[in-house]
Formats: sequence, structure tokens, C-alpha cells
Amino acid sequence: MTLTRIILAILAIGLSVLIYFAALEAPIGESFGRITQDLWGWTALVDLYLGFVMIAVIIAVFERNPLIAAVWIVPTFLLGNAWAAFWLVWRLPKIVAHFRH
Repeated sequence: MTLTRIILAILAIGLSVLIYFAALEAPIGESFGRITQDLWGWTALVDLYLGFVMIAVIIAVFERNPLIAAVWIVPTFLLGNAWAAFWLVWRLPKIVAHFRH
């Protein structure tokens, strides 16, 4: 499980770095404008945000404190899967323990 957490952390950091460089290259609004001109672009955005909703539900189920849950859920919709991956790295032992019972 430790190796899984390390891999997730590396992927989350890698995605964060990619997001950073993408932000330097072009404003997000301009890029989304091009994406939404195509049905596949809309499909990808709906898929992305559906994933955010699903991880938000999982976070809400596993976090007992609603404030802690909100601290993880709200930024997910702005920072994306990199933020969700950091939550998984943090909570993976708890999730695994839950399903092993």
C-alpha cells in the first residue's frame, strides 16, 4: 500500500506541474472556449466533472468532520484530480482498512 501511495503522490505532483505549465501557456478561459466548440470537448468536461462529483461523494462518506470534508471537496472542483489524488494519498490506509473489515 505504501508503494501505491507513493505512486499516487508522484502522479498528483506531476499533474500539478502540468497544470502549472498549462496555465503559463494560455489562460484557462481561452482554452475552455476552444474545448466547448466541439461535442467531444463538452463530453470530456461532463466526464471530468462527473468524476469530481463521484470523488466528492466518497470524500463525504469517509470524512466524519463536515468541515474537513468541505476543505477537500470544494477545491476539487477548482483544482481537479490532482487535489483528489492528494486526498487519496492521505486517506488510502483508512479506505483499505474500511473494506477489509
